[in-house]
Amino acid sequence: MKNQTHLSSSGGGAGFARTLGGAIAAMVGGVVLAGSTALEVRAEDEDPNLLWIVADDFGPELGCYGYENVATPNIDRLASEGVRFTRAFASSPVCSSSRSAFITGMYQTSIGAHHHRAIDAFPDLPEEVTPLPRILREAGYYTTNQPDALGTRRRAKVDYNFNHDLDQLFSGDDFRDAPEGRPFFAQVQIFPPHRAFPTDPVSDERLAAIDLPPYYPDHPLVRRDWAAYLLAVEELDRLVGATLDQLEESGLADNTIVVFFGDHGRPHVRGKQWLYEPGLHVPLIVRWPGRIEPGIERDELVSLIDLAPTSLEWLGENVPDWMEGRSFADPDTGGRDYVFAARDRAGDAEDRIRSVRGERFKYIRNFRPELPYLQTSIYKEMAYPTTHVLRHLHARGELSEEAALLMAETRPPEEFYDLENDPHELNNLAEDPAHREELEAMRRRLDDWISETGDRGAEIEDAEMVQSYRDERYALWRRWLKARGLPEDPEPADLVEWWMGHYE
Repeated sequence: MKNQTHLSSSGGGAGFARTLGGAIAAMVGGVVLAGSTALEVRAEDEDPNLLWIVADDFGPELGCYGYENVATPNIDRLASEGVRFTRAFASSPVCSSSRSAFITGMYQTSIGAHHHRAIDAFPDLPEEVTPLPRILREAGYYTTNQPDALGTRRRAKVDYNFNHDLDQLFSGDDFRDAPEGRPFFAQVQIFPPHRAFPTDPVSDERLAAIDLPPYYPDHPLVRRDWAAYLLAVEELDRLVGATLDQLEESGLADNTIVVFFGDHGRPHVRGKQWLYEPGLHVPLIVRWPGRIEPGIERDELVSLIDLAPTSLEWLGENVPDWMEGRSFADPDTGGRDYVFAARDRAGDAEDRIRSVRGERFKYIRNFRPELPYLQTSIYKEMAYPTTHVLRHLHARGELSEEAALLMAETRPPEEFYDLENDPHELNNLAEDPAHREELEAMRRRLDDWISETGDRGAEIEDAEMVQSYRDERYALWRRWLKARGLPEDPEPADLVEWWMGHYE
């Protein structure tokens, strides 16, 4: 553990030397000046603590992000006390691969952690790669991984797609157990708004106020499912508040950097497991009392793999050269020109998709264009009612043009979107001659990223093993149907009816 006067975006002592003069000039009595968003700390201060609050399956559906139909006072207050990043993105749209990436500062595709749900055995990390908790524990921090503050779940989520020894990563399961004088790095894992959602009653007024994405059918079940998601978001907010209360009551809040973020995007159709914006865009809020001006908004592009190097820099620790993430601690040099993401096998649903997003344009490459958008995923069959509504209305010829896009039996090899004019990614410009130059530039950037990061997505898994896993999932699906009194081969209308009853 060591202190630095200014936590810049460069790793180690060299970064400290380069930024020391500027940091001293920017500081008066150790307080960040108005208008500065750099995170600064006086050399005589004690080592700060670091608390990550991680929400499962969560997009920026929060009051502080401009979403009006949800009550999130605790997270909104946290944002008002710190920095709110408006363009933070996961490197994967599903939990285990995304978590593997942000805990190591490495793309999941670089370390063999890209498939969601290991079938045989977890791979070993490359020899030089060490997860962040172990780096900090070896540096003297008390490291914890714990469930939410109200104990709604017995165990805290880890979900790393690589071999790991929890005893080497974590010192305990409660940051309040840290020995006096020893700083901590804690992760609080909050399950909501992961499915299953609450089934509490929802008023007609709230249902009517929901602004559905244009690629969803305006159907009562779709509205009810979205409202249930918002109830889960409000439960998340309550649990975040309880965690912040614990920190305050322990007298630790003033010397703790709090980082709140979602592990990937929202658990809805075209969100989780897709590389569209709803699958990757996450909230990211940082609070550091007395070191950062409150109420700041930062708009640069940030990847969740940047959290590990940034955290090390906040704490004054050296950033390893092998990390692919880059620190965003200093707003003058932080941020990215592009963010990259990858989707590979997710449970029983095989796929390989890659994307690169810049300030305005986004390029998606479908390596398996023969697959439909709504290929069978047993997890989604059991948990995503909107999927069944789409199939039901498609069979009746009642889908809008935007919603019908998801029913295509194949996908284009390339997708290219102008996010400025098409934020919902509905108008694929890949064949538009007017955007040929931008498309080719983004295509090259993705090719370079695949090559430079050693993307392992082209490696073939054992087909027999994958089929065995798929058979197990289909057996689970049959048990799920039987337990609900549904036929073995239900029609979409059967499932829509069951879900409507589930929410009554």
